[in-house]
Amino acid sequence: MIRGIFIAKLVVAEKPSVAMSYAKVLGATNRQDGYLEGNGYLVSWCVGHLVELAPPNVYDAKYVKWSIADLPILPQKWQYLVSASTKKQFGILQKLMHRPDVDSIVNSCDSGREGELIFRLVYQQAGCKKPFSRLWLSSMEENAIREGFAHLKPSTEYDALYNAALCRERADWMVGINASRLFSCLYGQPLAVGRVMTPVLAMTVVREAAIAAFTPEKFYTVALTLADGGTACSKRFAQKADAELLLSKCRKEGRVTVQKMERKEKSENPPQLYDLTALQRDANRLLGYSAQQTLDYVQRLYEKKLTTYPRTDSCYITDDDEEMLEELTEELEVFLDITPADVDEAVPRTRRTVNREKVTDHHAILPTRSMLQADLDALPKGEQNVLKLIIARTLMAVSKPFRYLETLLTTECAGEEFTAKGKEVLEEGWKAVERKVLADILNRKQELTALPNAAENECGILNAELKEGQTTPPKHFTEDLLLHAMETASADSMPEGVERQGIGTPATRAATIEKLVQKGFLERKGTKKTKVLLPTDKGKALITVMPEEIQSPEMTADWETKLLQIERGEMEPSEFMTEINTMITELVKNTEMKKGVNALMKNKIIGVCPNCGANVVEREKGWFCENRECRFVLWKDNAFFKRLGKRLDAHVADKLLRDGRVRLKDCKSAKGKTYNATVLLSCEADGRSKFSLEFEGGC
Repeated sequence: MIRGIFIAKLVVAEKPSVAMSYAKVLGATNRQDGYLEGNGYLVSWCVGHLVELAPPNVYDAKYVKWSIADLPILPQKWQYLVSASTKKQFGILQKLMHRPDVDSIVNSCDSGREGELIFRLVYQQAGCKKPFSRLWLSSMEENAIREGFAHLKPSTEYDALYNAALCRERADWMVGINASRLFSCLYGQPLAVGRVMTPVLAMTVVREAAIAAFTPEKFYTVALTLADGGTACSKRFAQKADAELLLSKCRKEGRVTVQKMERKEKSENPPQLYDLTALQRDANRLLGYSAQQTLDYVQRLYEKKLTTYPRTDSCYITDDDEEMLEELTEELEVFLDITPADVDEAVPRTRRTVNREKVTDHHAILPTRSMLQADLDALPKGEQNVLKLIIARTLMAVSKPFRYLETLLTTECAGEEFTAKGKEVLEEGWKAVERKVLADILNRKQELTALPNAAENECGILNAELKEGQTTPPKHFTEDLLLHAMETASADSMPEGVERQGIGTPATRAATIEKLVQKGFLERKGTKKTKVLLPTDKGKALITVMPEEIQSPEMTADWETKLLQIERGEMEPSEFMTEINTMITELVKNTEMKKGVNALMKNKIIGVCPNCGANVVEREKGWFCENRECRFVLWKDNAFFKRLGKRLDAHVADKLLRDGRVRLKDCKSAKGKTYNATVLLSCEADGRSKFSLEFEGGC
């Protein structure tokens, strides 16, 4: 206390839910408007990005109008604005920061690049000069929170992290603003361009072009069912007649001559612990969840203290955490009634999960010990499934290798070589854990090929048949495959030892995919379980006009490398920003309109305007009448359909324009009851769309 004033510490979290967890541990239980107070602490929150980069027109009013003549836009002194939707919370934080009883502040935003940026921008925009420290957590368990507050880090340790975040944000702004305006003006329509977004879109366009250009080729093999077990297959034949001739000869001979039989013991090491991207890939492949859904589920699990920090790019732990993992593993085995295989006491089973050099901001995603006491049945199904994946992966990573015996039998018949393979399990190892914990998710039986057993030099043929196959094209991108492609993009061109390769970071990849879908560049097609990501006509058109340096993954991968160098203090932020300025200036100077692509740029016509009869075309935010004098539009983010618990998607828009009505099943009332109804489309006197409901059985 100084002169009758209690000294308080202000704790700033990223989200209200996280702030509540901190407040509970710290004893700040007195609720106020936008913060909690008590025990010498004030605990408040940011609600995401409260402070954002100002739009171009704040720098100069002329930028309201898009013009190539005004490019490039390269701010010398960067300006920020408080987001309109979060102005109230910013005002609360600003007041708290300037309260006379607050002597210091704790940056308790998420422990990563973005969390550092969110806090510092608020701190600076509020004009605060008070000292602040850093809370750095990998778990939201109460003991971890207590430990974190007992050992706060100096803010200066994270200055380089903040510089990297600032460079990333500003460079992305410059690419997005300048490239979007440049290409929109060149081609006469809004075209959104992004440093990460555009290369990802380009990957999907290239993949679909390869699939479209692919010509399947038929091939033929001869398969022999052997009397001693197993099936032996010939090489592939391009001509059916050649395979048929061999088939005839084999049937005539009726036996094969054994050339050699090799038996090899093989093993598969257990998979590594989860980083965020690996978790998102498995959740997409096994459960059909999008990358964003998985991130949302695991973030909620983290906030419920059931898992450690999710936005990590590491699949290892440090040696400081090894004892914790061993204890956690033992408790998980008791929890799931799993009996571990014989353990070598001399070499801890957790040892292969330890690599301090490959743990950057946070270790791999793990379940917490708090999870063992939680009511998991009360969790929503999505959270349950993601948690189950994390539990399984934790136990698999510390299990023994999967060992099996592989037999390769080489035989000869009619002058041609035939081979047969078989597999026998010697020790299930980590696959036993996978089978037990994920049985309901995997939904598959273990398939083993019969072991060929040639005891003699010759073996009889029970059956001989001709098999026809054909070469297959590359696979369409699922989110699993696209995440992998983003993770490994340009890996070959990256210097040795760079940990964070590829496009984007684990924390941003999901948002990138969602943005591409939202802007109409990508669309999801397929079943609920297996959806593929396909570029739309609009997406293909954008990539067609993009210069190589913008759509190439090399540029964004190079950025990630340099941002990591800034984080480590190995590169000056000013050097990086100078490179970006030069790149943008050259892009504006050297880019010209490509000939013959205007036809690609036309908006997709989906129907006829019910008000004036002109074409209705799809744009980013809805379906608009092409007649500029007409006010008719079907907004994608439609309040009427939201109230029904439905989305106004392309299918619904098509039905409304074609028939003037669309039948919807399982609409939801305000009280949560479901019903079926038909939505009717009409027009107001000024041409705007108007909706009404027709209930089954009459109005």
